[in-house]
Amino acid sequence: MPTSSHINPNLRRHKKAVDIDPLFEQLKKGNISALSQAITLVESTAGEDIAFAKAILSKALPYSGKSFRLGITGVPGVGKSTFIEALGSSLIATGKKVAVLAIDPSSSISRGSILGDKTRMEELVKSDQAFIRPSPAGTTLGGVARKTREAIILCEAAGFDFIIIETVGVGQSETAVHSMTDFFLLLKLAGAGDDLQGIKKGIMEMADLIVINKADGENRTAAKHAQREFRNALHLLHPKNHGWSTKVITASGLKQEGITDVLEQIEAFQSHSNTDNSIEKQRNQQEIYWLHQTIEDRLKSEFYGRPEIEQRLNELEQQILLKKMTAFEAADRLLDRG
Repeated sequence: MPTSSHINPNLRRHKKAVDIDPLFEQLKKGNISALSQAITLVESTAGEDIAFAKAILSKALPYSGKSFRLGITGVPGVGKSTFIEALGSSLIATGKKVAVLAIDPSSSISRGSILGDKTRMEELVKSDQAFIRPSPAGTTLGGVARKTREAIILCEAAGFDFIIIETVGVGQSETAVHSMTDFFLLLKLAGAGDDLQGIKKGIMEMADLIVINKADGENRTAAKHAQREFRNALHLLHPKNHGWSTKVITASGLKQEGITDVLEQIEAFQSHSNTDNSIEKQRNQQEIYWLHQTIEDRLKSEFYGRPEIEQRLNELEQQILLKKMTAFEAADRLLDRG
């Protein structure tokens, strides 16, 4: 049975102040426990942890930015955990250190199923070159995404040179993952209703690679059919700004088939991007995007957190329901009062 040291949710409340300098020195050496503790500080909402989190992020920032960031999305049941384990194991075999971070904002009560998925990555968990970390579900996607972005910085400072950010393929989480990664992989499943009819155009436009997973056994024929359909659909989309042509391939995480093809596509993308520094340009755009997104989130949180706003908002909602004023007029009155 794999030890839990490579998963390390480590959600205990801190009993004493953290000495940042030795903690960061251990993190920089690739110490998993130090990395877990640092991420826990970043994820914490406790007031006493905020200053420590800012301090360790400040130390880590100069050592970040050297990894390749891969985003993976797909609906529940598509086989993400098995696929990621096969991909991660292949990367480790080539000498890479692999971190897997998960965004799951889908449940603020049960914390989703991501942690359970990670414990099923039995082979990947055993490796000293792997780190697997679920992000706790939050009340806002922006909050969870921010913590994941900060976890990326810490993982890079700890020497992980390939970071996989995973999300459940529902809601707006795909957009969040796309906005913090270099390469976006869409995992699909043929023969179970998860086909072209059910896919959102936006996800297709974001994808740098589409992989039809579970293409083994009796499902090979259906997977090949889905591959043709997606290839045809891609011709209808606008080309990407950086000129990369999205491919559609088949694979089986369970049988570890097609994983080499996935790695070849990633390597081809890296070579393509190096010619015009498109990854650096994309990351710069992402940084500015998250600056403005964070400002919006903070302003919104502070505005709604004021007691007088909450009381006045309830009054205005009743006025709208009684058709005594429009929603636009009510918003103007509330903002003027704010």
